[in-house]
Amino acid sequence: MRFGWPLALTALVAVPVLLALYLWAQRRRRPTAIQYSNVALVRAAVGARKRRWTRHLPIASMLLGLAALAVGAARPTATMQVPTNRTSIIVALDVSRSMCSVDIEPNRLVAAKSALRDFIKAQDPSTRIGLIAFAGYAELVTPPTTDRDQLLTSVDGLATGRGTAIGAAILKSVDAIASINPAVKPVGPDEAPEPPPDDNVPFPAPVPKNVKPPTTEPVADVVVLLTDGANTRGVLPLAAAAIAADRGVRVYPIGFGTTNPTHMACTADQLGADAFAEGGPYGRGNAAQFLVVDEPTLEAVAMATGASYAPATTGKQLSSVLSSVPKDLILTTQRVELAPAFAALGALLLLLGAAIAARQRTFP
Repeated sequence: MRFGWPLALTALVAVPVLLALYLWAQRRRRPTAIQYSNVALVRAAVGARKRRWTRHLPIASMLLGLAALAVGAARPTATMQVPTNRTSIIVALDVSRSMCSVDIEPNRLVAAKSALRDFIKAQDPSTRIGLIAFAGYAELVTPPTTDRDQLLTSVDGLATGRGTAIGAAILKSVDAIASINPAVKPVGPDEAPEPPPDDNVPFPAPVPKNVKPPTTEPVADVVVLLTDGANTRGVLPLAAAAIAADRGVRVYPIGFGTTNPTHMACTADQLGADAFAEGGPYGRGNAAQFLVVDEPTLEAVAMATGASYAPATTGKQLSSVLSSVPKDLILTTQRVELAPAFAALGALLLLLGAAIAARQRTFP
């Protein structure tokens, strides 16, 4: 416990001084002879005899009350864990061309949008939700807001693009949280990790075996990262996860898709402006391909940020995974001022002492 005004604690000296004066006054008391001839009438008027120690209760209560007021005047503070409601959820949705894969009917993107709409509608109205879309780069589509109609419109309007920049999506999500939470520092240009030279990203990226949970206290805001593949451009996911972990931001990755050979079939509104730059409207031809999730990397991202990874191979399973994103309160360490509590306790003890004294005193 720390004190903002420690000099106020000198008022505690009054407590032992008053106690000494009270004891001295008790020693000076002398029994007084009863001057009434009928003792029975006097006993009836006084009532039942109190226990000897109960007559000291008023002064004891008042001295404790004065001590509590003196401590409260010193403005004590203590570090303790307090529950905090989550203030925002940032959803980072993969809109790479592989989200047109038809291994999940009608295709991955349509199923993901449907599950995401249900997830948005199910959240508490006071919870702010932000939307980030990422393919070859990450873009903040909708800043954290409680406007559900705006979010649903943004989800419906998403189209696909080339590449998968998971690391960039994590960094963009951290910045989105920083824009509404002053406890989270945005990612500065000097802090952002450098991507591999010439975007020569390993596929899949190597995952260190010594990834450990974060030591930083988690903030109330979380990131839900939904992807169907592996990082192919820009900052490596684990480098971005280290920055998120340093700020207490938890990233919950979801791997969406099956391991079955599949092909891509984008609808007209799902095709981005770069669709025909890849040799065909459906990406690299329309032949069956293995388009699978880089689960080791996503699991490492979850562990590094203190979250958990979950796979989903159907639209229904994706809805279930989204609904399991933690909604409970989290405990955060804060410095709490205890002066109001001590002041209230002191006032209560003073009133209690006065009430006991009034009840014990016999009035004519």
